[in-house]
Amino acid sequence: MTPLLAHADPNATLAYQRGEAISVRRFLGDARRLADALPETGHIINACSDRYRFAVGFAACLISGRISLLPPSHVARTLEQLRDFAADAVVLADTEQRDLKVPVMPFPRWPSTLPDSESGVCEIPSVAADQLAAWIFTSGSSGAPQSHRKHWGLLRRNVINQARALGFEPQRPFTLLGTVPPQHMYGFESTLLLAWHSGGTLVAERPFYPADIVTALAACPAPTMLITTPFHLSTILDAGLQVPSPALLLCATAPLSASLAERAEATFRAPLLEIYGSTETGQIATRRTSRETAWALFPEVRLATHNGQTWWAEGGHVEGQVPLGDIIEQVDARHFKLAGRQSDLVNIAGRRTSLGWLDRQLLSIPGVKDGRFHLPEQADGKQASEVVRLAALVVAPTLDSEQILAALRERIDAIFLPRPLVMLDDLPRNAVGKLPRAECEALLAQHARGRDTTSKRRV
Repeated sequence: MTPLLAHADPNATLAYQRGEAISVRRFLGDARRLADALPETGHIINACSDRYRFAVGFAACLISGRISLLPPSHVARTLEQLRDFAADAVVLADTEQRDLKVPVMPFPRWPSTLPDSESGVCEIPSVAADQLAAWIFTSGSSGAPQSHRKHWGLLRRNVINQARALGFEPQRPFTLLGTVPPQHMYGFESTLLLAWHSGGTLVAERPFYPADIVTALAACPAPTMLITTPFHLSTILDAGLQVPSPALLLCATAPLSASLAERAEATFRAPLLEIYGSTETGQIATRRTSRETAWALFPEVRLATHNGQTWWAEGGHVEGQVPLGDIIEQVDARHFKLAGRQSDLVNIAGRRTSLGWLDRQLLSIPGVKDGRFHLPEQADGKQASEVVRLAALVVAPTLDSEQILAALRERIDAIFLPRPLVMLDDLPRNAVGKLPRAECEALLAQHARGRDTTSKRRV
């Protein structure tokens, strides 16, 4: 049995919700009351947007032996599909869910004061290490969402190692502000479980826009860690705002360039650490991107290759042997470098490159705010003798498509030039800054129905 929380003082602050400090004692009282109120079912789809309510929901499931399902989005169709995974699942939601074709339990509205019976001794619940805590679903950015089981003991070991890798000290707990949702593996680990097992404090709100992020960060008690993504970092820096200085920046979900890391550190006046991991493995390595190219593995985690091409993660908190979608260059037993993703590799007329490398060339063009190269689905079925055409989706308010193509000709081989190049006002990135493959296909289909390559689409 292992403790639910690492906090020793029941009156310590575990969360801030709309500026109000919430103690460990109140949190546990809320979790027990919710556990008693949950319907008689084995699975709860935790769709709470407020990070504190999500935490209460997850804790209530743990202490009552229920399994949490963490959806990749709160879209009605996605929530309904999880009933195919667990037929008895009930949605726990703190926002109105109209016309949802699955049972919904609204998050209860309780008074902020605790009953007298809960103001005395406060015992931290224990949870069996081998208890199945959650099924977490991938975002579907490269295909259909996939489910991955997570056991309590391994989740706990994961974030304890993360706290050590980040240099956390028990006597100096952090306030954790996240721009990512708690249902996403990175947000789940770094904004919720890390607070639970480092004695820290989570912030319930999830600011999205640059001004809101800066305001929320300024309101956090020090020391603070901002848990964010390359997309959010870039938008904050481009906004040109005066930003407060947190103790630490944490970044994940997409490759982070050294130049963006350096710019972020200079602007925020704080070190930035990057996390490497996946829904399948959890976080397994970290680096300071402005200074290092190699990643350092978490304790007990190992990388192995079985055929010289596919790499696997195993050991430590990793559940079994998990294949990695990235191309690994091993430095030594504890360090490695990334050379792109397996799914990003492109071979056109015998010439090879990666979509990730092409994206970096596109984003290096002055005036390009956002962009993405894409291999259309119909290209997958082409014969080797047929020439594949890449596409690109670009946000560049001050440029036109011909200017961008001219700049690309100076950077990449002509055979990789995108046809079509679709100009947009925004890219429909999801809550963690990823651009799902299905969204790219939909935009290209819309363009093919007659829109000019220089037209603008407001998303």
